[in-house]
Amino acid sequence: MSALRILHIYRTYYPDPPGGVAQAVRQICLATASHGVQSTIFTLSPTPHPSVLPMQEGQVVRARSWMAPASCDVGGPGALLRFGAQARQADVICYHFPWPFADLMDLLVRPKAPTVLVYHSDIVRQRSLGQVYAPLMRRTLSSVSAIVATSPTYAASSPVLSDPRWKDKVRAIPLGIIESQEPEDTGVLARLGLSDRQPFFLFLGALRYYKGLHTLVAAAKAVNAPIVIAGAGTEDAALRAQRTSVGADNVLFAGLVSDAEKMALMKRCLAFVLPSHLRSEAYGMVLVEAAMQGRPLICCDIGSGMSFVNAHDESGLLVPPEDEQALARAMNRLLNDRPYAARLGQGARNRYERLFSGGPLGREYTALFRELAERRG
Repeated sequence: MSALRILHIYRTYYPDPPGGVAQAVRQICLATASHGVQSTIFTLSPTPHPSVLPMQEGQVVRARSWMAPASCDVGGPGALLRFGAQARQADVICYHFPWPFADLMDLLVRPKAPTVLVYHSDIVRQRSLGQVYAPLMRRTLSSVSAIVATSPTYAASSPVLSDPRWKDKVRAIPLGIIESQEPEDTGVLARLGLSDRQPFFLFLGALRYYKGLHTLVAAAKAVNAPIVIAGAGTEDAALRAQRTSVGADNVLFAGLVSDAEKMALMKRCLAFVLPSHLRSEAYGMVLVEAAMQGRPLICCDIGSGMSFVNAHDESGLLVPPEDEQALARAMNRLLNDRPYAARLGQGARNRYERLFSGGPLGREYTALFRELAERRG
């Protein structure tokens, strides 16, 4: 079977600071490689030198990002030319939504290869910009050959994906992570004043407005265990001030942690907590990472992919958004009933192996890519 050339398109990628979508793209590329798929990732960067980077998951081709209003990187004529050159070599082009400049490139270049759009998230916060972008978005959704929702939950709850104009093109393929043996740095526990066997709850990620961490800090006083918040971001100062004002001395801020420190925290926490309360948290790849380590999960039921990754009473607990009392009750239930917590942790691991590991991820995406390539032929 001949190699299949896939061109992935997203606004930012490694080695620039990655986000959840960049990690998702990387995992798709790695998972499909064993099925005869050759991946290229086209992206923008403020410093695109070198312009071509060979990486384990494939070749990264970069053009200059001229500006990034509302986290939407915009390129110039050079980006269009580079995209066109890469598109002519591809068997299938895979856009990762949302990135309006990708819609513009598709409109102007009009590539001949079949196109698929992976729909990672609704546009939640930039409502005014979303209204301006809507006609271009509708044109893209109508023109692509297939649309991938990252979970059946998100496909059903998204007003965009459920639109009858393109609903028949939507299929759900869950995001996943290939398991690998990562080194651990347990020094982070000593730095936080934690013993190796002390139960604690963990949040890990960017400290952003939609993560619901104000609810986690508010719930902390009712939980008799340390709560580690690892990461950095725009909400850091406000959260530290809130900890002081409510007297939540059991909240420990770890700041940015290395991959080895992250692994040590993941493997030793009693449970992983993701209290995101807005649909900007469309999936929660970090939940998959915690499930991979066999940790029970606690997250909010907001109708996003989180409610698919974390099945209530199977892999963890779902609580209402911004309900500090419900969040505290869920944490205390796991703290006070260790056999139940262990059962949920095993359920999370089983669910990871069945739905979110590299095997199903690689098979599902390869089948889709080959279907589109054969349709073109």
